[in-house]
Amino acid sequence: MRLSNFSNYTLEEKDSFTVLGIGIELKSDYTDYAGISKEKADFWSAVKQDGRLDMLKAIALNDYTFAVNEAVNHKMMHYAGVMTDATLPEASRVIQFPKGEYLVVKGEAETSEELNNMLTGIAFGQVLPEVNDFAYVGGPNASVEMGLRNGSFFGEMWIPVVRK
Repeated sequence: MRLSNFSNYTLEEKDSFTVLGIGIELKSDYTDYAGISKEKADFWSAVKQDGRLDMLKAIALNDYTFAVNEAVNHKMMHYAGVMTDATLPEASRVIQFPKGEYLVVKGEAETSEELNNMLTGIAFGQVLPEVNDFAYVGGPNASVEMGLRNGSFFGEMWIPVVRK
């Protein structure tokens, strides 16, 4: 696994966008990294095998696959999603991402699961705890798988932030 350099992050202005997602409630404690990772891996395996992810991709506006984390009614939710204006009966949530500044962490890995875990770990475990000029104040965040390059999955973590 190739890890991105820690300094490999930027702040980018993004227009608001919508992700249509199929999701689950994560039952592990938010500090139980291993439990959360297993729940997410099992969920992704299921949506790939049963065809729900392919249904989402069929109505997507681009080739990006979103792994979205969002607190909804005090529950920790995780979604597989795509950027689209369409809807599906199987979808469980239309997720609105606000216009504004986003922390963007770029990376690549051998599998989509490794990519998601690596981007999340760098963003929440390294960048956010060490920066002083901006902060994550909640709202949906997403690991965005953007494609394959030289046999590796590449993508970005998008986290809405505010300047301190």
